[in-house]
Amino acid sequence: MLSDAYGRTVTNIRISLTHACNLNCIYCHAEGEQHPEDELPAGQIAEILRVARDFGFRSVKFTGGEPLMRDDLEEIVASVPEGMEASLTTNGTLLAGRARALKEAGLGRVNISLDTLDPERYARIAGRPLLGDALAGIEAALDAGLVPVKLNMVVLSGINDDEIETFIDFVRDRHDLVLQLIELMDFRDCPHHADVKGIEDRIAAIADRVETRRMHHRKKYHVRGAEVEVVRPLHNTEFCAYCNRLRLTSDGWLKPCLLRTDNHVDIRGLHGAALEEAFREAVRRREPYFA
Repeated sequence: MLSDAYGRTVTNIRISLTHACNLNCIYCHAEGEQHPEDELPAGQIAEILRVARDFGFRSVKFTGGEPLMRDDLEEIVASVPEGMEASLTTNGTLLAGRARALKEAGLGRVNISLDTLDPERYARIAGRPLLGDALAGIEAALDAGLVPVKLNMVVLSGINDDEIETFIDFVRDRHDLVLQLIELMDFRDCPHHADVKGIEDRIAAIADRVETRRMHHRKKYHVRGAEVEVVRPLHNTEFCAYCNRLRLTSDGWLKPCLLRTDNHVDIRGLHGAALEEAFREAVRRREPYFA
């Protein structure tokens, strides 16, 4: 297993499969990718996954862009080595017709981005009026057994922060749905950063029960039959202290930190021992962004 100089063992890799997306969300930071080159082919992704597994990585999350823009997504999922859990982050709008095939390929669960339940707001946030497709994707994921389905709601001040109770009602008494309230990342100077800590404090005050998850010591709040988590990456020393993840950009750069773009390791075209050494170098470059 690989551990950095701060004692953090890396057990998870997050792979951006494409820069392409069928939406244009107002807050999208595109995993920090500015001008990506060609996407990595499925065969190279499979080799990267084998190296990650050999280093003791236990899970992989596929992201984008929108990963369902790739026609070979099922092939990529099927290449995940035995012993690694596979999950997917998607906007859900293309999921309804492929959820069952992805489950059969070995996908375990999905996170689905959903920032509003109002059709007009959805079009404003996402750039396209596809709320119905996203909701259909949620139901298809549940039907296919890609559970738990985590709904990622980026909290936007003045846009959707009045819908939090509505979302709690939406997931209430549906044990395979979990609501994740996510703090807005400020990569594109989006003016809608919300006080997510204040929101978490209010949820904590009404929770029936609170669990502390292993990852980032994040809290899970049980609120009258609803499960709610809050993700606060900004100015959060715990978020960094318990980070166990490497990221891979769609064009082949290992990224040691979500919040930095100046310490990437190029792995395009690397194989065997050279690819293994690139993993070691990426872990050597890891350091907490918020200390």
